[in-house]
Amino acid sequence: MNAEPDKTSQGDFPTPDRLLHAGSEGEFTAEDLVLASGRDVTPKNLAWAERRMAEKGRASMDELLP
Repeated sequence: MNAEPDKTSQGDFPTPDRLLHAGSEGEFTAEDLVLASGRDVTPKNLAWAERRMAEKGRASMDELLP
């Protein structure tokens, strides 16, 4: 175990906005949509996410994330 602090860590400071990602600026999967909704990844929830993505496209993720 290394006794020196991790130099890449920001410690107890908030994550800078430039490092945060939200919304649908990139590709996402049905599993990502299920997790963003706070649900467990199950076949039923994956089917829900796939239907929602087909219906709403990128808006399906935008509606769930800030």
